[in-house]
Amino acid sequence: MGWLFLKVLLVGVTFLGGLYPFVDFSYNGDTRGQKPNFVIILADDMGWGDLGANWAETKDTVHLDQMAAEGMRFVDFHAAASTCSPSRASLLTGRLGLRNGVTHNFAVTSVGGLPLNETTLAEVLQQAGYVTGMIGFDYYFGIPYSHDMGCTDTPGYNHPPCPACPRDDRPARNLERDCYTDVALPLYENLNIVEQPVNLSSLAQKYAEKATQFIQHASASGRPFLLYMGLSHMHVPLSRTQLSADSQGQRPYGASLREMDSLVGQIKDKVDHTAKENTFLWFTGDNGPWAQKCELAGSVGPFTGSWQVHQGGSPAKQTTWEGGHRVPALAYWPGTVPANVTSTALLSVLDIFPTVVALAGASLPKDRHFDGLDASEVLFGWLQTGHRVLFHPNSGAAGEYGALQTVRLGRYKAFYISGGARACDGAVGPAQHHEPPLIFNLEDDAGEAVPLDRDGAEYQGVLPVVREVLADVLLDIAGDNTSRADYTHDPSVTPCCSPHHVACRCQSPRASARPISPQAEGVRKRGQVPAPAPDAVKLSL
Repeated sequence: MGWLFLKVLLVGVTFLGGLYPFVDFSYNGDTRGQKPNFVIILADDMGWGDLGANWAETKDTVHLDQMAAEGMRFVDFHAAASTCSPSRASLLTGRLGLRNGVTHNFAVTSVGGLPLNETTLAEVLQQAGYVTGMIGFDYYFGIPYSHDMGCTDTPGYNHPPCPACPRDDRPARNLERDCYTDVALPLYENLNIVEQPVNLSSLAQKYAEKATQFIQHASASGRPFLLYMGLSHMHVPLSRTQLSADSQGQRPYGASLREMDSLVGQIKDKVDHTAKENTFLWFTGDNGPWAQKCELAGSVGPFTGSWQVHQGGSPAKQTTWEGGHRVPALAYWPGTVPANVTSTALLSVLDIFPTVVALAGASLPKDRHFDGLDASEVLFGWLQTGHRVLFHPNSGAAGEYGALQTVRLGRYKAFYISGGARACDGAVGPAQHHEPPLIFNLEDDAGEAVPLDRDGAEYQGVLPVVREVLADVLLDIAGDNTSRADYTHDPSVTPCCSPHHVACRCQSPRASARPISPQAEGVRKRGQVPAPAPDAVKLSL
Protein backbone atom coordinates (compact mmCIF):
# COMPACT_ATOMS: atom_id res chain seq x y z
CA MET A 1 0.00 0.00 0.00
CA GLY A 2 2.93 2.33 0.53
CA TRP A 3 3.90 2.01 -3.10
CA LEU A 4 0.28 2.40 -4.08
CA PHE A 5 0.19 5.61 -2.13
CA LEU A 6 2.91 7.16 -4.26
CA LYS A 7 0.69 6.76 -7.24
CA VAL A 8 -1.82 8.90 -5.47
CA LEU A 9 0.24 11.81 -6.44
CA LEU A 10 -2.48 12.93 -8.52
CA VAL A 11 -2.82 12.97 -12.17
CA GLY A 12 -6.50 13.11 -11.52
CA VAL A 13 -9.26 11.09 -13.12
CA THR A 14 -12.54 10.72 -11.50
CA PHE A 15 -13.08 12.96 -8.63
CA LEU A 16 -16.07 14.44 -7.13
CA GLY A 17 -15.73 15.47 -3.71
CA GLY A 18 -17.72 15.82 -0.56
CA LEU A 19 -16.18 16.73 2.68
CA TYR A 20 -15.45 14.21 5.27
CA PRO A 21 -12.70 12.46 7.14
CA PHE A 22 -9.71 14.48 6.00
CA VAL A 23 -11.40 17.84 5.44
CA ASP A 24 -11.10 20.54 8.07
CA PHE A 25 -13.78 23.12 7.33
CA SER A 26 -13.07 25.16 10.44
CA TYR A 27 -11.48 28.54 9.78
CA ASN A 28 -10.49 31.36 12.10
CA GLY A 29 -10.78 34.06 9.46
CA ASP A 30 -13.49 35.22 7.10
CA THR A 31 -12.58 35.18 3.42
CA ARG A 32 -16.14 35.37 2.15
CA GLY A 33 -16.30 38.05 -0.52
CA GLN A 34 -12.52 38.25 -0.72
CA LYS A 35 -11.10 35.05 -2.13
CA PRO A 36 -12.98 33.37 -4.99
CA ASN A 37 -13.92 29.71 -5.09
CA PHE A 38 -12.83 27.51 -7.99
CA VAL A 39 -14.55 24.57 -9.65
CA ILE A 40 -12.46 22.93 -12.39
CA ILE A 41 -14.20 20.23 -14.43
CA LEU A 42 -12.09 18.15 -16.80
CA ALA A 43 -13.83 15.93 -19.34
CA ASP A 44 -12.07 12.82 -20.64
CA ASP A 45 -11.58 12.18 -24.38
CA MET A 46 -14.10 14.88 -25.34
CA GLY A 47 -13.75 16.23 -28.85
CA TRP A 48 -13.81 19.93 -29.74
CA GLY A 49 -16.89 19.20 -31.86
CA ASP A 50 -18.75 17.51 -28.98
CA LEU A 51 -19.74 20.91 -27.60
CA GLY A 52 -22.87 22.21 -29.29
CA ALA A 53 -21.72 25.80 -28.88
CA ASN A 54 -18.67 24.87 -30.99
CA TRP A 55 -20.30 22.61 -33.55
CA ALA A 56 -23.90 23.03 -34.65
CA GLU A 57 -24.26 19.33 -35.47
CA THR A 58 -24.03 18.48 -31.76
CA LYS A 59 -27.38 18.63 -29.94
CA ASP A 60 -26.54 16.88 -26.67
CA THR A 61 -24.93 19.60 -24.52
CA VAL A 62 -27.75 21.94 -23.55
CA HIS A 63 -26.32 22.74 -20.09
CA LEU A 64 -22.81 23.37 -21.39
CA ASP A 65 -24.22 25.48 -24.22
CA GLN A 66 -26.14 27.52 -21.65
CA MET A 67 -22.91 27.98 -19.70
CA ALA A 68 -21.26 29.23 -22.89
CA ALA A 69 -24.10 31.73 -23.38
CA GLU A 70 -23.67 32.95 -19.80
CA GLY A 71 -19.88 32.99 -19.86
CA MET A 72 -16.84 32.88 -22.12
CA ARG A 73 -16.12 30.22 -24.74
CA PHE A 74 -12.58 29.58 -25.94
CA VAL A 75 -12.19 28.24 -29.47
CA ASP A 76 -8.38 28.00 -29.56
CA PHE A 77 -7.84 26.20 -26.24
CA HIS A 78 -5.48 23.22 -25.95
CA ALA A 79 -4.75 20.28 -23.72
CA ALA A 80 -1.20 20.19 -22.38
CA ALA A 81 -0.70 16.74 -23.94
CA SER A 82 -2.75 14.42 -26.11
CA THR A 83 -3.25 11.65 -23.58
CA CYS A 84 -4.44 11.46 -20.01
CA SER A 85 -1.70 11.29 -17.37
CA PRO A 86 0.64 13.94 -18.82
CA SER A 87 -2.27 16.28 -19.59
CA ARG A 88 -3.59 16.06 -16.02
CA ALA A 89 -0.15 16.32 -14.46
CA SER A 90 0.33 19.57 -16.37
CA LEU A 91 -3.00 20.92 -15.16
CA LEU A 92 -1.99 20.27 -11.56
CA THR A 93 1.52 21.72 -11.92
CA GLY A 94 1.35 24.29 -14.75
CA ARG A 95 4.40 22.55 -16.25
CA LEU A 96 5.04 20.41 -19.32
CA GLY A 97 5.90 16.75 -18.89
CA LEU A 98 9.59 17.34 -19.58
CA ARG A 99 9.61 19.46 -16.42
CA ASN A 100 7.24 17.56 -14.09
CA GLY A 101 8.43 14.11 -15.18
CA VAL A 102 5.06 12.75 -16.37
CA THR A 103 5.42 12.17 -20.10
CA HIS A 104 3.11 9.18 -20.65
CA ASN A 105 0.38 7.18 -18.97
CA PHE A 106 0.63 5.20 -15.78
CA ALA A 107 -1.06 1.80 -15.39
CA VAL A 108 -2.90 -0.21 -12.76
CA THR A 109 0.32 -1.67 -11.39
CA SER A 110 2.39 1.53 -11.53
CA VAL A 111 4.27 2.17 -8.31
CA GLY A 112 4.86 5.86 -9.00
CA GLY A 113 2.95 8.93 -10.01
CA LEU A 114 3.50 12.67 -10.07
CA PRO A 115 6.89 13.12 -8.36
CA LEU A 116 6.83 14.23 -4.74
CA ASN A 117 8.98 17.28 -5.38
CA GLU A 118 6.38 18.74 -7.75
CA THR A 119 4.04 21.32 -6.21
CA THR A 120 0.36 20.94 -7.04
CA LEU A 121 -2.30 23.61 -7.36
CA ALA A 122 -3.97 22.18 -4.25
CA GLU A 123 -0.85 22.66 -2.14
CA VAL A 124 -0.49 26.29 -3.19
CA LEU A 125 -4.15 27.05 -2.45
CA GLN A 126 -4.13 25.17 0.85
CA GLN A 127 -1.40 27.54 2.00
CA ALA A 128 -3.71 30.40 1.05
CA GLY A 129 -6.52 29.09 3.28
CA TYR A 130 -8.47 27.00 0.78
CA VAL A 131 -10.18 23.70 1.42
CA THR A 132 -9.61 21.41 -1.58
CA GLY A 133 -11.45 18.44 -2.98
CA MET A 134 -10.52 16.14 -5.84
CA ILE A 135 -8.96 12.78 -6.39
CA GLY A 136 -6.56 13.54 -3.66
CA PHE A 137 -6.23 16.89 -1.93
CA ASP A 138 -8.25 17.11 1.32
CA TYR A 139 -10.91 14.70 0.13
CA TYR A 140 -11.03 11.95 -2.50
CA PHE A 141 -13.90 10.16 -4.16
CA GLY A 142 -13.45 8.19 -7.33
CA ILE A 143 -11.71 5.50 -9.31
CA PRO A 144 -7.90 5.50 -9.09
CA TYR A 145 -7.39 5.29 -12.85
CA SER A 146 -9.30 5.06 -16.14
CA HIS A 147 -12.52 3.14 -15.84
CA ASP A 148 -11.49 0.80 -18.67
CA MET A 149 -8.64 -0.49 -16.50
CA GLY A 150 -10.59 -3.11 -14.62
CA CYS A 151 -13.71 -5.22 -14.90
CA THR A 152 -17.18 -4.39 -13.63
CA ASP A 153 -20.58 -6.06 -13.56
CA THR A 154 -21.80 -3.27 -15.87
CA PRO A 155 -19.10 -3.19 -18.56
CA GLY A 156 -20.88 -0.67 -20.79
CA TYR A 157 -20.31 0.11 -24.46
CA ASN A 158 -16.78 -0.54 -25.67
CA HIS A 159 -14.73 -1.74 -28.62
CA PRO A 160 -13.93 -4.56 -28.20
CA PRO A 161 -16.75 -5.48 -25.83
CA CYS A 162 -15.27 -6.63 -22.53
CA PRO A 163 -16.87 -9.35 -20.41
CA ALA A 164 -18.19 -8.63 -16.94
CA CYS A 165 -16.20 -9.52 -13.84
CA PRO A 166 -16.07 -13.23 -13.00
CA ARG A 167 -18.43 -14.39 -10.25
CA ASP A 168 -16.82 -17.74 -9.53
CA ASP A 169 -13.38 -19.29 -9.58
CA ARG A 170 -13.35 -19.58 -13.33
CA PRO A 171 -11.46 -16.71 -14.99
CA ALA A 172 -13.39 -14.45 -17.33
CA ARG A 173 -12.77 -14.77 -21.04
CA ASN A 174 -10.20 -12.13 -21.92
CA LEU A 175 -10.92 -11.67 -25.62
CA GLU A 176 -8.57 -8.74 -26.02
CA ARG A 177 -5.61 -7.54 -24.02
CA ASP A 178 -7.41 -4.19 -23.79
CA CYS A 179 -9.91 -5.84 -21.45
CA TYR A 180 -8.73 -5.93 -17.84
CA THR A 181 -10.44 -8.81 -16.05
CA ASP A 182 -7.85 -9.68 -13.43
CA VAL A 183 -8.92 -6.85 -11.12
CA ALA A 184 -12.28 -5.20 -10.57
CA LEU A 185 -12.67 -1.43 -10.66
CA PRO A 186 -12.50 -0.03 -7.12
CA LEU A 187 -14.45 3.04 -6.00
CA TYR A 188 -12.60 4.88 -3.23
CA GLU A 189 -13.75 7.36 -0.65
CA ASN A 190 -10.59 8.65 0.96
CA LEU A 191 -8.78 5.51 2.18
CA ASN A 192 -11.68 3.08 1.85
CA ILE A 193 -12.86 1.03 -1.09
CA VAL A 194 -16.62 1.49 -0.86
CA GLU A 195 -17.59 -0.49 -3.94
CA GLN A 196 -15.79 -3.14 -6.02
CA PRO A 197 -16.56 -3.80 -8.80
CA VAL A 198 -17.97 -0.34 -9.26
CA ASN A 199 -21.37 0.07 -10.93
CA LEU A 200 -20.66 2.31 -13.90
CA SER A 201 -24.36 3.01 -14.47
CA SER A 202 -24.71 4.86 -11.18
CA LEU A 203 -21.25 6.44 -11.08
CA ALA A 204 -22.20 9.79 -12.64
CA GLN A 205 -24.94 10.37 -10.09
CA LYS A 206 -22.61 9.45 -7.23
CA TYR A 207 -20.15 12.02 -8.54
CA ALA A 208 -22.86 14.68 -8.70
CA GLU A 209 -23.97 13.96 -5.14
CA LYS A 210 -20.46 14.11 -3.70
CA ALA A 211 -19.57 17.26 -5.62
CA THR A 212 -22.70 19.13 -4.58
CA GLN A 213 -22.19 18.08 -0.96
CA PHE A 214 -18.64 19.41 -1.06
CA ILE A 215 -19.77 22.75 -2.48
CA GLN A 216 -22.56 23.01 0.11
CA HIS A 217 -20.35 22.26 3.11
CA ALA A 218 -17.45 24.42 1.91
CA SER A 219 -19.75 27.37 1.22
CA ALA A 220 -21.40 27.07 4.62
CA SER A 221 -18.00 26.96 6.34
CA GLY A 222 -16.94 30.38 5.11
CA ARG A 223 -13.69 29.01 3.71
CA PRO A 224 -12.82 29.45 0.03
CA PHE A 225 -12.63 26.17 -1.84
CA LEU A 226 -11.11 24.44 -4.83
CA LEU A 227 -13.04 21.54 -6.33
CA TYR A 228 -11.39 19.62 -9.15
CA MET A 229 -13.48 17.03 -10.99
CA GLY A 230 -11.84 14.70 -13.46
CA LEU A 231 -14.78 12.99 -15.14
CA SER A 232 -14.94 9.48 -16.58
CA HIS A 233 -16.99 10.82 -19.50
CA MET A 234 -16.35 10.61 -22.45
CA HIS A 235 -13.83 7.81 -22.06
CA VAL A 236 -14.96 4.30 -22.96
CA PRO A 237 -16.60 2.21 -21.73
CA LEU A 238 -19.69 4.38 -22.12
CA SER A 239 -22.11 3.47 -19.36
CA ARG A 240 -25.46 1.86 -20.04
CA THR A 241 -27.73 4.19 -18.08
CA GLN A 242 -31.40 5.03 -18.02
CA LEU A 243 -30.54 7.83 -20.43
CA SER A 244 -28.80 5.39 -22.74
CA ALA A 245 -29.41 4.49 -26.33
CA ASP A 246 -31.43 1.44 -25.29
CA SER A 247 -34.24 3.61 -23.95
CA GLN A 248 -33.89 6.73 -26.04
CA GLY A 249 -33.31 5.29 -29.49
CA GLN A 250 -30.11 7.25 -30.01
CA ARG A 251 -26.51 6.22 -30.38
CA PRO A 252 -24.60 5.43 -27.19
CA TYR A 253 -22.13 8.30 -27.56
CA GLY A 254 -24.85 10.92 -27.73
CA ALA A 255 -26.60 9.41 -24.72
CA SER A 256 -23.40 9.42 -22.70
CA LEU A 257 -22.68 13.00 -23.76
CA ARG A 258 -26.11 14.00 -22.48
CA GLU A 259 -25.40 12.24 -19.20
CA MET A 260 -22.15 14.18 -18.78
CA ASP A 261 -23.89 17.41 -19.72
CA SER A 262 -26.53 16.75 -17.07
CA LEU A 263 -23.82 16.08 -14.47
CA VAL A 264 -22.11 19.39 -15.24
CA GLY A 265 -25.49 21.10 -15.14
CA GLN A 266 -26.07 19.83 -11.60
CA ILE A 267 -22.72 21.21 -10.49
CA LYS A 268 -23.43 24.59 -12.08
CA ASP A 269 -26.87 24.71 -10.45
CA LYS A 270 -25.33 24.04 -7.06
CA VAL A 271 -22.80 26.81 -7.59
CA ASP A 272 -25.55 29.18 -8.69
CA HIS A 273 -27.59 28.47 -5.55
CA THR A 274 -24.75 28.67 -3.04
CA ALA A 275 -21.89 30.89 -4.19
CA LYS A 276 -22.71 32.21 -7.64
CA GLU A 277 -21.09 35.64 -7.44
CA ASN A 278 -17.84 34.37 -5.96
CA THR A 279 -17.19 31.11 -7.80
CA PHE A 280 -15.22 30.64 -11.00
CA LEU A 281 -16.19 27.51 -12.91
CA TRP A 282 -13.77 26.33 -15.60
CA PHE A 283 -14.72 23.45 -17.94
CA THR A 284 -12.36 21.85 -20.45
CA GLY A 285 -10.98 18.51 -21.68
CA ASP A 286 -7.81 16.44 -21.21
CA ASN A 287 -7.30 15.54 -24.90
CA GLY A 288 -9.21 14.84 -28.09
CA PRO A 289 -11.43 11.87 -28.95
CA TRP A 290 -10.25 8.26 -29.04
CA ALA A 291 -10.90 7.61 -32.73
CA GLN A 292 -9.93 3.95 -32.41
CA LYS A 293 -13.29 3.40 -30.70
CA CYS A 294 -15.20 4.21 -33.90
CA GLU A 295 -18.79 5.33 -33.23
CA LEU A 296 -18.02 5.41 -29.49
CA ALA A 297 -15.60 8.30 -30.07
CA GLY A 298 -16.35 12.01 -30.23
CA SER A 299 -16.05 14.67 -32.90
CA VAL A 300 -13.01 16.77 -33.78
CA GLY A 301 -15.20 19.28 -35.61
CA PRO A 302 -13.27 20.95 -38.45
CA PHE A 303 -9.86 19.85 -37.11
CA THR A 304 -9.64 16.76 -39.27
CA GLY A 305 -5.86 16.45 -39.69
CA SER A 306 -6.32 15.68 -43.37
CA TRP A 307 -2.60 15.43 -44.14
CA GLN A 308 -2.26 12.63 -41.60
CA VAL A 309 -5.49 10.91 -42.69
CA HIS A 310 -4.00 10.55 -46.16
CA GLN A 311 -0.91 8.94 -44.62
CA GLY A 312 -3.03 6.57 -42.54
CA GLY A 313 -4.01 6.44 -38.88
CA SER A 314 -6.02 8.74 -36.67
CA PRO A 315 -5.14 12.43 -36.18
CA ALA A 316 -6.96 12.66 -32.83
CA LYS A 317 -6.05 11.47 -29.32
CA GLN A 318 -2.34 10.64 -28.79
CA THR A 319 -1.30 12.81 -31.73
CA THR A 320 -0.15 16.42 -32.01
CA TRP A 321 -2.64 17.17 -34.77
CA GLU A 322 -5.30 19.68 -33.72
CA GLY A 323 -7.85 16.91 -33.15
CA GLY A 324 -5.56 15.45 -30.51
CA HIS A 325 -5.21 18.50 -28.29
CA ARG A 326 -7.66 21.27 -29.24
CA VAL A 327 -10.45 20.86 -26.69
CA PRO A 328 -13.69 22.57 -25.62
CA ALA A 329 -13.24 25.21 -22.92
CA LEU A 330 -15.69 27.43 -21.02
CA ALA A 331 -15.27 29.98 -18.23
CA TYR A 332 -18.25 30.91 -16.06
CA TRP A 333 -18.20 33.55 -13.33
CA PRO A 334 -21.28 35.81 -13.36
CA GLY A 335 -20.44 39.45 -12.85
CA THR A 336 -16.73 38.92 -13.46
CA VAL A 337 -16.34 36.95 -16.71
CA PRO A 338 -18.43 38.68 -19.41
CA ALA A 339 -21.37 36.71 -20.77
CA ASN A 340 -21.81 35.30 -24.26
CA VAL A 341 -18.26 36.05 -25.36
CA THR A 342 -16.21 33.94 -27.76
CA SER A 343 -12.47 34.28 -27.23
CA THR A 344 -9.95 33.42 -29.91
CA ALA A 345 -7.00 33.79 -27.51
CA LEU A 346 -4.46 30.97 -27.75
CA LEU A 347 -4.70 29.30 -24.32
CA SER A 348 -3.93 25.98 -22.69
CA VAL A 349 -4.71 23.71 -19.76
CA LEU A 350 -1.24 24.82 -18.59
CA ASP A 351 -2.76 28.23 -17.85
CA ILE A 352 -5.21 26.97 -15.22
CA PHE A 353 -2.54 26.73 -12.50
CA PRO A 354 -1.08 30.27 -12.78
CA THR A 355 -4.49 31.84 -13.41
CA VAL A 356 -6.14 30.28 -10.36
CA VAL A 357 -3.13 31.06 -8.19
CA ALA A 358 -3.25 34.73 -9.26
CA LEU A 359 -7.01 35.02 -8.71
CA ALA A 360 -6.62 33.45 -5.26
CA GLY A 361 -4.03 36.05 -4.31
CA ALA A 362 -1.41 33.34 -3.81
CA SER A 363 2.11 33.11 -5.22
CA LEU A 364 3.71 30.66 -7.62
CA PRO A 365 6.57 28.55 -6.24
CA LYS A 366 9.85 30.37 -6.86
CA ASP A 367 12.17 27.41 -7.47
CA ARG A 368 10.82 26.25 -10.84
CA HIS A 369 9.67 27.52 -14.22
CA PHE A 370 6.11 27.36 -15.51
CA ASP A 371 4.77 26.90 -19.03
CA GLY A 372 1.34 28.40 -18.42
CA LEU A 373 0.38 32.06 -18.20
CA ASP A 374 -2.00 34.07 -16.05
CA ALA A 375 -5.04 34.43 -18.31
CA SER A 376 -6.99 36.70 -15.93
CA GLU A 377 -7.03 39.67 -18.29
CA VAL A 378 -8.42 37.48 -21.07
CA LEU A 379 -11.10 36.16 -18.71
CA PHE A 380 -12.09 39.67 -17.67
CA GLY A 381 -12.37 40.75 -21.32
CA TRP A 382 -9.42 43.15 -21.14
CA LEU A 383 -7.13 41.25 -23.53
CA GLN A 384 -7.79 39.27 -26.69
CA THR A 385 -4.44 37.49 -26.92
CA GLY A 386 -2.89 34.63 -24.98
CA HIS A 387 0.25 32.67 -25.81
CA ARG A 388 2.53 33.66 -28.63
CA VAL A 389 3.96 30.12 -28.60
CA LEU A 390 2.69 26.70 -27.45
CA PHE A 391 4.54 23.41 -27.53
CA HIS A 392 2.66 20.16 -28.09
CA PRO A 393 4.49 17.14 -26.62
CA ASN A 394 4.63 13.78 -28.35
CA SER A 395 2.00 11.67 -26.61
CA GLY A 396 2.38 8.17 -28.01
CA ALA A 397 1.61 8.38 -31.70
CA ALA A 398 5.14 9.27 -32.85
CA GLY A 399 8.50 10.21 -31.42
CA GLU A 400 9.83 10.09 -27.88
CA TYR A 401 7.28 10.59 -25.11
CA GLY A 402 7.11 14.21 -24.02
CA ALA A 403 9.47 15.52 -26.70
CA LEU A 404 8.56 18.98 -28.00
CA GLN A 405 8.60 18.40 -31.74
CA THR A 406 5.41 20.26 -32.63
CA VAL A 407 5.43 24.05 -32.27
CA ARG A 408 2.49 26.45 -32.40
CA LEU A 409 3.58 29.99 -33.28
CA GLY A 410 0.65 32.35 -33.69
CA ARG A 411 -1.35 31.14 -36.67
CA TYR A 412 1.38 28.69 -37.68
CA LYS A 413 2.07 25.14 -36.58
CA ALA A 414 5.30 23.27 -37.30
CA PHE A 415 5.80 19.48 -37.16
CA TYR A 416 9.29 18.05 -36.82
CA ILE A 417 7.69 14.64 -36.51
CA SER A 418 4.30 13.35 -37.60
CA GLY A 419 2.40 10.14 -37.10
CA GLY A 420 -1.08 8.81 -36.54
CA ALA A 421 -2.64 6.94 -33.67
CA ARG A 422 -4.58 3.74 -34.32
CA ALA A 423 -7.69 4.54 -36.33
CA CYS A 424 -11.12 2.91 -36.32
CA ASP A 425 -10.04 0.60 -39.17
CA GLY A 426 -6.99 -0.53 -37.18
CA ALA A 427 -4.49 1.33 -39.35
CA VAL A 428 -1.62 3.31 -37.83
CA GLY A 429 0.12 6.00 -39.82
CA PRO A 430 3.92 5.77 -39.92
CA ALA A 431 6.09 8.09 -37.88
CA GLN A 432 7.89 10.50 -40.17
CA HIS A 433 10.64 12.97 -39.28
CA HIS A 434 10.64 16.32 -41.06
CA GLU A 435 13.71 18.51 -41.37
CA PRO A 436 12.93 21.19 -42.24
CA PRO A 437 9.52 20.84 -40.55
CA LEU A 438 6.08 20.75 -42.07
CA ILE A 439 4.41 24.10 -41.38
CA PHE A 440 0.66 24.75 -41.66
CA ASN A 441 -1.21 28.05 -41.56
CA LEU A 442 -4.12 27.17 -39.26
CA GLU A 443 -5.96 30.38 -40.01
CA ASP A 444 -6.33 29.32 -43.64
CA ASP A 445 -6.17 25.55 -43.13
CA ALA A 446 -7.82 24.42 -39.87
CA GLY A 447 -7.98 20.87 -41.21
CA GLU A 448 -4.17 20.73 -41.57
CA ALA A 449 -4.45 19.48 -45.12
CA VAL A 450 -1.71 21.24 -47.10
CA PRO A 451 1.60 22.40 -45.58
CA LEU A 452 3.20 25.61 -46.74
CA ASP A 453 5.56 25.46 -49.69
CA ARG A 454 9.06 25.14 -48.23
CA ASP A 455 10.41 27.40 -50.94
CA GLY A 456 7.78 30.08 -50.42
CA ALA A 457 8.32 33.43 -48.72
CA GLU A 458 5.76 32.68 -45.99
CA TYR A 459 7.50 29.45 -44.99
CA GLN A 460 10.95 31.01 -45.11
CA GLY A 461 9.78 33.85 -42.89
CA VAL A 462 8.31 31.57 -40.21
CA LEU A 463 10.99 28.85 -40.11
CA PRO A 464 13.78 30.76 -38.31
CA VAL A 465 11.36 31.95 -35.61
CA VAL A 466 10.12 28.40 -35.04
CA ARG A 467 13.68 27.18 -34.66
CA GLU A 468 14.53 29.99 -32.27
CA VAL A 469 11.58 29.47 -29.90
CA LEU A 470 12.13 25.71 -29.85
CA ALA A 471 15.80 26.12 -29.01
CA ASP A 472 14.91 28.62 -26.28
CA VAL A 473 12.42 26.35 -24.49
CA LEU A 474 14.74 23.34 -24.62
CA LEU A 475 17.53 25.45 -23.12
CA ASP A 476 15.17 26.70 -20.43
CA ILE A 477 14.06 23.17 -19.53
CA ALA A 478 17.68 22.00 -19.37
CA GLY A 479 18.39 24.61 -16.69
CA ASP A 480 15.14 24.17 -14.76
CA ASN A 481 14.27 22.27 -11.59
CA THR A 482 12.87 19.18 -13.32
CA SER A 483 11.49 15.90 -11.99
CA ARG A 484 11.62 12.29 -13.03
CA ALA A 485 8.58 10.04 -12.64
CA ASP A 486 8.83 6.41 -11.59
CA TYR A 487 7.10 4.19 -14.14
CA THR A 488 8.03 0.92 -12.44
CA HIS A 489 5.27 -1.69 -12.28
CA ASP A 490 4.50 -4.04 -9.40
CA PRO A 491 1.37 -6.23 -9.20
CA SER A 492 1.26 -5.73 -5.43
CA VAL A 493 0.06 -2.15 -5.84
CA THR A 494 -3.19 -3.24 -7.50
CA PRO A 495 -6.06 -2.14 -5.24
CA CYS A 496 -8.26 -4.99 -4.06
CA CYS A 497 -10.84 -4.86 -1.31
CA SER A 498 -10.92 -8.61 -0.73
CA PRO A 499 -8.20 -10.44 -2.64
CA HIS A 500 -9.60 -13.80 -1.49
CA HIS A 501 -12.83 -13.25 -3.40
CA VAL A 502 -13.30 -13.48 -7.15
CA ALA A 503 -12.57 -10.13 -8.80
CA CYS A 504 -12.10 -8.52 -5.37
CA ARG A 505 -15.82 -8.29 -4.69
CA CYS A 506 -16.66 -5.75 -2.04
CA GLN A 507 -20.03 -4.03 -2.02
CA SER A 508 -20.29 -3.02 1.64
CA PRO A 509 -20.77 0.75 2.06
CA ARG A 510 -18.05 0.71 4.72
CA ALA A 511 -15.70 -1.82 3.20
CA SER A 512 -12.11 -1.04 4.06
CA ALA A 513 -9.12 -0.94 1.79
CA ARG A 514 -5.89 -2.60 2.82
CA PRO A 515 -4.11 -1.05 5.83
CA ILE A 516 -2.02 2.05 5.24
CA SER A 517 1.70 1.49 5.43
CA PRO A 518 3.92 3.74 7.59
CA GLN A 519 5.44 5.20 4.41
CA ALA A 520 2.02 6.08 3.04
CA GLU A 521 0.89 7.56 6.34
CA GLY A 522 3.97 9.76 6.37
CA VAL A 523 3.16 11.06 2.90
CA ARG A 524 -0.44 11.71 3.92
CA LYS A 525 0.58 13.66 6.99
CA ARG A 526 2.64 15.99 4.83
CA GLY A 527 -0.65 16.99 3.24
CA GLN A 528 0.23 15.86 -0.25
CA VAL A 529 -1.59 12.59 -0.67
CA PRO A 530 -4.65 12.04 1.49
CA ALA A 531 -6.23 9.47 -0.80
CA PRO A 532 -5.21 5.99 -1.81
CA ALA A 533 -5.04 6.18 -5.55
CA PRO A 534 -5.93 9.13 -7.71
CA ASP A 535 -5.48 9.23 -11.42
CA ALA A 536 -1.76 9.18 -11.49
CA VAL A 537 -2.43 5.92 -13.20
CA LYS A 538 -4.70 7.26 -15.88
CA LEU A 539 -4.19 4.98 -18.83
CA SER A 540 -6.22 5.39 -21.97
CA LEU A 541 -4.21 3.87 -24.76
